[in-house]
Amino acid sequence: MANVSMRDMLQAGVHFGHQTRYWNPKKKPFIFGARNRVHIINLEKT
Repeated sequence: MANVSMRDMLQAGVHFGHQTRYWNPKKKPFIFGARNRVHIINLEKT
């Protein structure tokens, strides 16, 4: 498996989650914040 850097993940857009209205409260520790009603996933914790 290839090593993937944080920069590669950000450029690929893997930090974008679902819309904020569809969130699961159990995922709160892994959510960095929200922008334009879309959750931003904390890539360091995931």
